[in-house]
Order: sequence, then C-alpha cells, then structure tokens
Amino acid sequence: MPLLPKGHPKLLNAWAFYDWANSVYSLVIASAVFPIFYNALFDKSNPYIVVFGHNFKNSALISFVTAAAFLCVALFSPLLSGIADYMGNKKIFMRVFNYIGALSCIGLYFFDLENILLGLTFYFFGLIGFWGSLVFYNSYLPDIAYPEQQDKVSAKGYSLGYVGSVLLLIINLAMIMKPELFHITGTPGEASMKAMRYSFATVGIWWIVFSKYTYFYLPKGNSNQQKVTTAVIFNGFRELKKVWKMLQSEVPLKRYLLSFFVFSMAVQTVMLVATYFGSQEIEWSSPEESQIGLITCILLIQLIAIAGAVLTSRASAKYGNVKVLIVLNAFWVLLCGFAYFITTPTHFYIMAALVGLVMGGIQALGRSTYSKFLPETEDTASFFSFYDVSEKIGIVIGMLVYGLIDQITGSPRFAIVFLGVFFMAGLLLLLRIPRKSLA
Repeated sequence: MPLLPKGHPKLLNAWAFYDWANSVYSLVIASAVFPIFYNALFDKSNPYIVVFGHNFKNSALISFVTAAAFLCVALFSPLLSGIADYMGNKKIFMRVFNYIGALSCIGLYFFDLENILLGLTFYFFGLIGFWGSLVFYNSYLPDIAYPEQQDKVSAKGYSLGYVGSVLLLIINLAMIMKPELFHITGTPGEASMKAMRYSFATVGIWWIVFSKYTYFYLPKGNSNQQKVTTAVIFNGFRELKKVWKMLQSEVPLKRYLLSFFVFSMAVQTVMLVATYFGSQEIEWSSPEESQIGLITCILLIQLIAIAGAVLTSRASAKYGNVKVLIVLNAFWVLLCGFAYFITTPTHFYIMAALVGLVMGGIQALGRSTYSKFLPETEDTASFFSFYDVSEKIGIVIGMLVYGLIDQITGSPRFAIVFLGVFFMAGLLLLLRIPRKSLA
C-alpha cells in the first residue's frame, strides 16, 4: 500500500472519490427509490401497520425511525469526532461504518411488511452507517490536504458524488422502467418492485466496490499511536460545551445560529419527506407513472439546485447573505402554502422545480453565512462540529413534528404547512440580527 505525502494529487483524488462511492445512498435510498418502494408496499386506501402494538401510518412510521437514527448520529458524532482526532487508525472506524451502511442497503432487498421490524432495522443502520462514516471521512481532510487545497478538494468530492449518484439513479430508473432489458421477470408491477429491490443491492455493492480505491491510498490516520482514554472519548462534548459558552458573548452569531437551526430543520425535513408526500398525495394515473414521475422529480430537483446555488451566490455577493436568506425563507413559506393545494403531477413537477431553485441555495448560503459570523479563532473545527450537531438535532425535531402531525391528522399536507411556520420563524429570527453585523 503506497504511503503518499500530504497534498499528493493521488491522495487528494482518492479522498474525494469516497463521495462518488457513498453519495448513491443519499440519492437512491434516502431520496428517490426507497421512498417509492416503501409506499408501494401499502394499500393506498389503508396505509397503516401495527408495530410494537401501535397502529402507525406508514409515512409517520418511517419519519419516526429516521428521527431516531439522526438522534443516534447527533449523540455519537461528538464521541466519534473525539476518537477521530486522537486515534491512530481511524480508517478502520470509517470502513466499519461504511460496511454497516452498505450491507444494510443490500439487506433492504428483503424489506417487506411481513418482516417490517427487520426491514426498518436495515433502514436504520443504513442511515447510521452513512453518517457515521462521514464523521471519519471529513476528519481526514486536514490530514491529507493543506489549507489552500481543502476548498478545492472538498468541492471536487461533492462534484464526484453528484455525478456518481445521478449515474446510478439513471441506471436504476432504467431497471424500473424497462425491467425486461435486465432480465427481471414478473408482471409489470412485480417486475418494477423487484427492480427496486435490486436497486438497493446496487447501492450497497457500488458503495463497497468504489470505496476500495479510497482505502487503498488513505493513510491509517495520525501517526501518533495515542491511547484512547475516557477524556479523549468525551473531548467532543467538551468542545461543544466550550462553543456554547462562547456563543453567549457572540450575539450576532448566536442569533444567526438560532435562525439557522429553525430554517435548516424545515429544509432538511422537506428533502427527506418530499418523495413520500408526492407518492401519497398526488393523483397519479397509475403506479408506473407514480414511480417514474417521482424519480424524474428528484432528478429535476438535483439539476435545478445547481443553477439555484449559483444564482443565490451571485445575489448574496450583491445584496448580502442575510438579506438573501430572508428572501429565501419567505419564498419557502409560499412554497409550503402552495404544497397544501397541489394534487396533480403537473403541480408536483412545478413544485419540484421551485424547490430545486431554492434548496441548493439556502443550504450553501446557510453554511457560508455561519462561517462569516465566526469570531477570530483558529478552532473553527469546534464551531463547525457544533453546527453539524445543531443541524442533526434540527432534523430529529423536524421529522418528529412531521411524523406526529401526519399520524394524528392522517394527512402530510398539514405537516408541510406547519413546516412553513418554521420558515417564517427563521425569517423573523434573521431580522433580529444586528444590522451593523450583517454578512
């Protein structure tokens, strides 16, 4: 195994290539194919199932499982970060979470209502594996790249992830639309469901196979073989506590972070539930149209989000980050209100295009605005760890709120409208940031 020096092009490429390997999970499993498959398992006239003696609506149940997984990630991320900073062989940890996630994706092939707990367990650990491996993956960046290289190699990773995930999704879409070309047999409905099961397996295999290139070049980790003590394990939590204390005297940053927490909660929840909403609430003419239409919408959002991020970047350079974020939140409030009334595929396509326009922009601008508000410090890693944990706890709350409203009312439309309240709150909190400190 070659030991390449820090900053070596092959080492940088190998690190970035892990995005190509793992981004298929976030697109195929989290956003596109699995939500369609999951909804198709249920009778549309009775989308309920008994789990642990309770009668759950299908979309509410998956929301609760997602919230539980993100809660685990939020709690364990600081622990994992502490270990990643001191451990002499963090590649093992990254690989373990990688394989937990990938094998769980393959396990989703067996997902059915008769063994719902087993299926939900695979879904739960797929999410844990994905986010857990990212903790160690991200911690490698300062080890393999010099500061002046980090922005470029990080952007390269995101680009590779986008291309790889879209490529596999297109292949999966072809399998679902034309299963006979892939020798997938059965009636049209059975064949498409079988194709979706195969799609889950392709994600796991893709993730394992392409990650091998990354592991071939990545170093084991810090060369100092330090013993992992209790102090090291809980160091991540101490860093979060230190940032929390510093926030008390950084009023603009504190107010911005509170606003970010609220509107990011809503954005991430919309991204996670969009396909479930479209599958349940849109009047598709057939199951086949629903499957193809929903995956097409996900691709549409991905493509338009790129243009949206560019436009948002230009607008922020001209008008300032906070002012643009206020406009974006206002636009999201209107989108949530509009979502309550959409019923046809055409409505959903329009909605997908509008969501794509502001989704990438508000995410990119949210993170860069946070960095502008940071005080003069060399310890930016602790502040961004605090940022990441805040974002994940926000997802937990957002998914719980969505699931509870969906469970109680029986309709996700009310839940989407309620998310509009979060965007309105985010807007109002942005207005409270002192004008002299506006980014």
